[in-house]
Parts: sequence; C-alpha cells; structure tokens
Amino acid sequence: MSAPGAAPASYVLGPVDQVPLGEGRAFAVDGQQVAVFRLRDGTVRALAAVCPHRGGPIADGTIDRQQVICPLHQHAFELTSGCSTTGAGPLQAYRVSVDGEQNLVLEAGGV
Repeated sequence: MSAPGAAPASYVLGPVDQVPLGEGRAFAVDGQQVAVFRLRDGTVRALAAVCPHRGGPIADGTIDRQQVICPLHQHAFELTSGCSTTGAGPLQAYRVSVDGEQNLVLEAGGV
C-alpha cells in the first residue's frame, strides 16, 4: 500500500458507527480489501479481508476480544497480529484508530 521507506498513508474510512459493535466490515483501501472490526469494548482492529486458505470473507467472521474465525473453514486469526492459530497463513494486520470526529482511520503501512 505504500512504497518502502515512505511514511505510511492514512485513510479515513468514515464514521465508526458503520461497523456495529461485535462485528466487522470490509473496506476497499488503495486497491486492497481490509476488514475492520469493532470489538464490544469499542476498540477497533483491522486485518486483510481475504482468508489465505480459500478466500473466505474475514469481515463476516465471528470475533471475540482476541481473534476472528473465518466463516468458511473455521481458521482463526489473532486480531492484533494476523497470525493464524489454526495453521493457515497469516493475514496482514493494520493499525486502525478512531479520530476525534469519530471516524475510522487506517494506516496503510501495517503493524
């Protein structure tokens, strides 16, 4: 998403309320699909939106405070690192935050 050595680009994805508590939504960011999750405690996390196993829609997965489970074949990924806990390849993890205007802001450089 950004050139090596360049400062990471930031993308405003819109109001945080478009992602319901306890769910995820997919966003197109600079030609990539990114899944943004809003945990029940209000924190936000972001991972690549496509499961490396068979292309499952990660944003539609079941989440808890620590992981998301792909809805197709039940592979689990840590929400902070993107590492699989079930043997699938890892997902790219991204820094995401909520700004003072309650917008989701994604840093394209990853974690």
